[in-house]
Amino acid sequence: MTGDLARPARLTVRDLLGWPQYGVDVAFECATSGIQRHRFSGPRLYDVLTDAGPHFDPARRKDRLRFLIAVTGMDGHHAVLSWAEIDPDFAHAPVLLGVTIDGTPLDAAGPQLVLPQDRCGGRHISGITGIRVDGNYPFGAPAPVASAAAS
Repeated sequence: MTGDLARPARLTVRDLLGWPQYGVDVAFECATSGIQRHRFSGPRLYDVLTDAGPHFDPARRKDRLRFLIAVTGMDGHHAVLSWAEIDPDFAHAPVLLGVTIDGTPLDAAGPQLVLPQDRCGGRHISGITGIRVDGNYPFGAPAPVASAAAS
C-alpha cells in the first residue's frame, strides 16, 4: 500500500488474516463463462486503508471524497475505486481483500479485490500487487470560459 498514507505497508495474505474477517457471497455475470458464484472471506478494504492513515485534511470539509484507490494485480489488471464507495458515511460498499475463495486459502495466489456489489467481475483483481491511495492528483489549470459578449 502506497500513496497518501501515513503508514504505507506491504501486506501478505498471512498479514491480512490477522484482521477481522468478513464473508461475502458473490455472483459475477461473466460474458464468456456465464454466472460465476463464489464465497470470499477477508478483511474490509476500508479497515485496512484506514489503519494505514490516509492523509485527509481535517480543515477541508469532506476532504476524503477526493481520494482515489487504484488496485493492481499480478496479471496487469487495474481497478479504481473512490474513497466514498468504501466509506461508511457514504456508499459503505463491503469491499474485501479476499484471503480465501470457497474456503480455499489464497496464500500462493495472493489477496483478491472483491466487490460484491458489482454485477460483473470487471473490477475483481486477482493476486493484488499494489494498492495506491491518491488524493493529490493534478488537474491542471481550468479551461477558460467563453463570454457571451465575445460571440
